[in-house]
Amino acid sequence: MAFDLVDTLKNLFSNDFTRNAATQLGESEGNVQKALGGIIPAVLTGLLNKAGSSPDAGGLIGLVKEAASSFSGIGNLAAGLPSGLLARGGDILRSLFGNKSADISQAIASYSGIKQQSAESLLQTAAPASLAVVGQHASNPQDLLSLLNSQKDRILAAVPSGLGLASLLGVGNLSDIGNKLSGLVSGIGSSVKNTANSVGHEVRQASGNRWLWTLIAVIAIILLLWWMLRGCGARETTTVVETDSIAMNEDSAVTAVMPPPAAPRESIKVTLPDGTVLDAYKGGIEDKLVAFLSDPNSQGGKDVWFDFDNLNFKTGSAQLTDESMVQVRNIKAILNAFPKTKVKVGGYTDAVGDPKANMKLSQDRANAVLVALQAENVKPVQLLGAEGYGAQFAKAPADAPDEERRADRRISLGVREK
Repeated sequence: MAFDLVDTLKNLFSNDFTRNAATQLGESEGNVQKALGGIIPAVLTGLLNKAGSSPDAGGLIGLVKEAASSFSGIGNLAAGLPSGLLARGGDILRSLFGNKSADISQAIASYSGIKQQSAESLLQTAAPASLAVVGQHASNPQDLLSLLNSQKDRILAAVPSGLGLASLLGVGNLSDIGNKLSGLVSGIGSSVKNTANSVGHEVRQASGNRWLWTLIAVIAIILLLWWMLRGCGARETTTVVETDSIAMNEDSAVTAVMPPPAAPRESIKVTLPDGTVLDAYKGGIEDKLVAFLSDPNSQGGKDVWFDFDNLNFKTGSAQLTDESMVQVRNIKAILNAFPKTKVKVGGYTDAVGDPKANMKLSQDRANAVLVALQAENVKPVQLLGAEGYGAQFAKAPADAPDEERRADRRISLGVREK
């Protein structure tokens, strides 16, 4: 029986997964099953679209291998939503759909009758799982393109008509995605064939072993240069991030959103109404946030923000460091102790760098913190989303000393209701 990628993934998300995920999300099993019926082909269609729109299949195989690495060790999905996949799943969705990720989750929610946040959690689980299965059948760029080309008709046919995916991806018809991929694969095949014929002709025309080896050496150099140039192209998006205003130190393995002050900070204990005791810093977000929430006269609102003070990302990325999870879990404990509180995550940069790159990175980092809170099982009703503001609210000019611009580079928690 021929391999069917869509059916393989549907079998991966078993009835046990559906039942447990529905319980965790507070949704009906039927609606979760319906959502998965749209999510699986939608994620695969995003991969088809990415493959057909970019000549960098090497970059895609890297994404697939990273997904496989994230998925390894999970075992099976019978227990429901594995928190370890959620953050990585968000990164994969942004790689596949760019700034359309939120629109995709909204479309899934509308189609299946579940909450958007539930749709996001299911998408963030399905994305690495789907790419991991793809990775089991494709170990190099050529295999990946061949596999996707062979599965494209089945994938596109499985997309529910009511999802509106073509419009979200900016194409007239989903078949356009399949045609583009087929054209790319055919073009690569023709190019390889023509190159082989050309090489064969040149070899036949060459006289003696000296010409043969010279020709082989020239071909090897051309191929090497092609791979090197393609690698540079794959790094261009990283370069945009590395030169943005948050990632200032390229020699550091970690970029602090709020660099710690030079003076030693005073450690304190913050006691919550439910008796939980947190390790924190005097004047830090836990200290200020708990004092605010405990004050009966204080009120939430759009202008009420508290800056994270112990939150770090890996250089030029939206990936939180392991150490940052201490403060994320502290915020979770605070929200559990104040169940009426509703918050929003905001990301900010200083005025240095490309505004579009700053805006994107601030959004990605705000999303990463939101996903981390979701993975810690903060009640969905308490999380009102994430938004990146770039340098819109930067106070220091771009030519100001770095110490003046530090306060503009931050991740904040906005208290909308308490």
